[in-house]
Amino acid sequence: MTVVYEDNHLIIVNKTASEIVQGDKTGDTPLSETVKRYLKEKYHKPGNVFIGVTHRLDRPVSGLVVLAKTGKALARLNEMFRTGGVRKTYLAIVKNRPPAEEGVLTHYLTRNEKQNKSYASDTEKPGSKRAVLHYRILSRSDNYYLLEVDLKTGRHHQIRCQLARIGCPIKGDLKYGFPRSNPDGSICLHARRVCFEHPVSHKLIEVEAPLPENNLWKAFLNEE
Repeated sequence: MTVVYEDNHLIIVNKTASEIVQGDKTGDTPLSETVKRYLKEKYHKPGNVFIGVTHRLDRPVSGLVVLAKTGKALARLNEMFRTGGVRKTYLAIVKNRPPAEEGVLTHYLTRNEKQNKSYASDTEKPGSKRAVLHYRILSRSDNYYLLEVDLKTGRHHQIRCQLARIGCPIKGDLKYGFPRSNPDGSICLHARRVCFEHPVSHKLIEVEAPLPENNLWKAFLNEE
């Protein structure tokens, strides 16, 4: 991870595709602990360091994660994420062309905990949650399309599930129907930008993450 923004109340980091945001059954060191260690060493803090996780990114996804350094910031950021006060923009690489240059996708997602997977349907089902995103095609190469995705809701595996539903699974995402995995275990989904009102100072925070270091992302970057 690399730090892309920090002040007294929050820290925003660019996560690699191999990192987990919070601890899980793998026992691997989560991003939250890595950030705690970073703050402890940087500021020579004695005792425990507070870090609050405001949202998650799936392990194979890279990009921006917003973490709170104070309880006040955590409570306010949690509410902002819940009510849509944080605008999140992602980039995704897909093999198949979406049905239009841009559009709004609305589905109802049902989460299967055992499979750690969500299923999208066009109509509401018991236990399902409404999921909305806007996408547009930014660029194309010989084999792939680069999409910009604005999330309107924050559901489990939402972008992965909704894009797969329209026949555009994300490159490397075996779980949602892409035929091959990426060599590094990542999927080509990157949390590119976050924009929100600072929970304490109320100034506008807008942060952009650099793209992952691989040739496919770089090829699109050169085209943009």
